[in-house]
Amino acid sequence: MMRFLLTRLGLTALMLAGLVAITFVISNVAPADPAALAAGPDATRDMVETVRKEYGLDRPLPVQFVRYVGDLAAGNLGRSVATGHTVGEDLARFFPATFELVTVSMTLAVLLGVPLGMLAAVRRNSWLDHVTRVVAVSGIALPAFWAGLLLQLLFAVQLGWLPTSGRLEVGTPPPPAITNMYLVDSLLAGQLGTFWEALGHAVLPAIVLAFPCLASIIRVNRAEMIEVLGSDYVLAARAHGVSRARVVGVLALRNAMLPTLALIGLRYGWMLGGTVLVETVFDWPGIGLYAVSSAIAADFKPIMGVTLVVGINFMLANLVVDAAYARLDPRLRTAAP
Repeated sequence: MMRFLLTRLGLTALMLAGLVAITFVISNVAPADPAALAAGPDATRDMVETVRKEYGLDRPLPVQFVRYVGDLAAGNLGRSVATGHTVGEDLARFFPATFELVTVSMTLAVLLGVPLGMLAAVRRNSWLDHVTRVVAVSGIALPAFWAGLLLQLLFAVQLGWLPTSGRLEVGTPPPPAITNMYLVDSLLAGQLGTFWEALGHAVLPAIVLAFPCLASIIRVNRAEMIEVLGSDYVLAARAHGVSRARVVGVLALRNAMLPTLALIGLRYGWMLGGTVLVETVFDWPGIGLYAVSSAIAADFKPIMGVTLVVGINFMLANLVVDAAYARLDPRLRTAAP
């Protein structure tokens, strides 16, 4: 197992190096002049050239790349022209909101998707199976912004059960900034009222973000469960008197979860990078809105910072999924170089 994890860590390091190189290339082939952006819209040519020399943008690309890697190693992601803060400070403020929303959404998708897929496979062609297939198709076909608007109209405007936007009410002070995740910070501070208010604000965007992932988990888990339930070792277990609950809940589900785990890792990365529409509809102050506002202002440092953060989290999520995959399937550990 240790050799398998070390191999995956090495591959993750190679992917991270490729991501750093890609972000550097993109920042240098962009049509806008980074020195002119950093100097500001009212800067003269001499001021732009001064900024260019100060940031080392007048040096050869290999020298700039070495400096870029050194800055990243030191945690220096540059400064945002639009906000006036360093990119690291902005990400520390915006990323926890996105991470909190994605975590709630993924938890909701897994807790609902795996049991529904399993039940749909066990009760194949029943009314439950038909309902879950409708949910699966709807989750993939329905656009996120449209689903968000519909839920806002129903639960916020018509019924008045849930808020329409934001993380807290306007007059509610945020909890003490420990992790910048309101649900966690409010619990750590013992502010249960703030926790329930933050949870209420997170319900609608979490449902919208989780819906496509839920649909994919249901489809994959159902298909794998149907295949596993028809395999020889499951039939042999049933013939030897193993209970149906143990066969379905342990033997079959363990093997059917392997492709589902891989899907969860991919969907987690998709969620982190695909929250733009959901955050825009629900005015959720995360990295999606931050990246959009930076792109509109042609502010490339924040965009590169968001790309790196999303890419690193995507790699870490897949590393965790690979470890769980190897734990469930020992053949992967023995096949590792």
